[in-house]
Amino acid sequence: MGSSVRELAGATPATRDRYVDLLRVASLGAVVLGHWLMAAVTPDGVGNLLAVVPALQPLTWLLQVMPVFFFVGGFSHALSYRSLLRKRPEGPEGAEGAERPEGSEGSVYSAFLRARLQRLLRPTMVFVLVWGAAALLVQLLGGGGGLTGVTLRMVTQPLWFIGIYLAMVAFTPPLLRLHERYGWGAFAGLAGAAVAVDVLRFAAGVPYVEFLNFAFVWLAVHQLGFLRADGRIRRPALLAGAGLVTATALVAFGPYPLSMVGMPGEKVSNMAPPTLALLCHGLWLVGAVELLRAPAARLLERPRVWRTVVAANGVAMTAFLWHLTAMFGVYGAMLALDVELPAPASAAWWAQVPLRIALAAALTAGLVAAFRTFERPVAAAPGATGATGAGPLAALGATLCLLGVLGLSMVGFGGLLDGRTALLIAIPVSAPAAVAMTLGGWLLVERAGRGTGVRAGVQRP
Repeated sequence: MGSSVRELAGATPATRDRYVDLLRVASLGAVVLGHWLMAAVTPDGVGNLLAVVPALQPLTWLLQVMPVFFFVGGFSHALSYRSLLRKRPEGPEGAEGAERPEGSEGSVYSAFLRARLQRLLRPTMVFVLVWGAAALLVQLLGGGGGLTGVTLRMVTQPLWFIGIYLAMVAFTPPLLRLHERYGWGAFAGLAGAAVAVDVLRFAAGVPYVEFLNFAFVWLAVHQLGFLRADGRIRRPALLAGAGLVTATALVAFGPYPLSMVGMPGEKVSNMAPPTLALLCHGLWLVGAVELLRAPAARLLERPRVWRTVVAANGVAMTAFLWHLTAMFGVYGAMLALDVELPAPASAAWWAQVPLRIALAAALTAGLVAAFRTFERPVAAAPGATGATGAGPLAALGATLCLLGVLGLSMVGFGGLLDGRTALLIAIPVSAPAAVAMTLGGWLLVERAGRGTGVRAGVQRP
């Protein structure tokens, strides 16, 4: 791997925005570290350190960095989709400006989805199938209680992020067109919709309307990535200041909690579903990271630093998928060896934190070594142009993937033999059904993406 990383780093085009790659790795790394720190595991169950020590909740204003990842996603999706549009076949005589072949737009869309979903879903499906088989075996043998049962329920929870990201990929073409026509107005429209949802939720008490903000809030953050791609975030300090002041005011005087991550037992969460406060939090984070762009770019010019970022990008999704597995593995080993688990937030607990994180990192590295091959991108092969119905077929597949991944994040692998379900948009979904939807959706996207005549290419790291 060392030689390939060196080759990839050395072949980096001068035009590549290396800072975006750093933000992608750093944001996922912060989420992993946050999960490892917040888990308060005892022999009686799993709690949340932020609930044990509420004074630590302001740290979530730094560690809740998922908005940065979705912002980076918007930037990357804009560049990738525009690149595919430029590469699509010309008219019958190949002349510039000639009429495009029928179905060309759908071919570009399906090729775009296929290229994006390959890198995302290949490691995800391996994770899901390995854990599904392990969960079934454990429950057939009569296990599934204690920490094992908790692990089976919780290990899939981070998949919500992949489900939301799938939605962003699927909506990129229409939202990019809105951005190109209205610029900041497109972002303002999504942000205004998020405001309206929270007004209906908190002031008018309209039931279930809050779930619309899973789309409005995260797609608004994604839209900021489009603005970044076109160089239209020119006053990051103003963006950061406005976001921070507004988020602070909303938490201080509104119905929003202090924590920017979900807390057990809370009546209102800023995360599930997302709130206006979380959107403002995202604004301040985006402004803050843009302010650091110039010094970070100078740092990334150093070959050793850039090679580290390239290497980390090549395994980031695999590490994210398996980091909770490693964490629960460490705690399980400690319980099996009768190692004392101190009371959360006690002096002994804090003293044990470096050891637990080091062990979790080492186990994650081992899992990455075992599964990293599935994260390697696969170049799409060209075929016949203008595949009929490719666009709608790809859209249907992406929808099934989205619903399947979100359903699995909610239901987990506990209670497989008991038919355990969770509500997904008012519909009960079991783990087997969620896996089937995801696999079926992926196959549809693969079928639509083949034979489009559009070479998606590979963008690494």
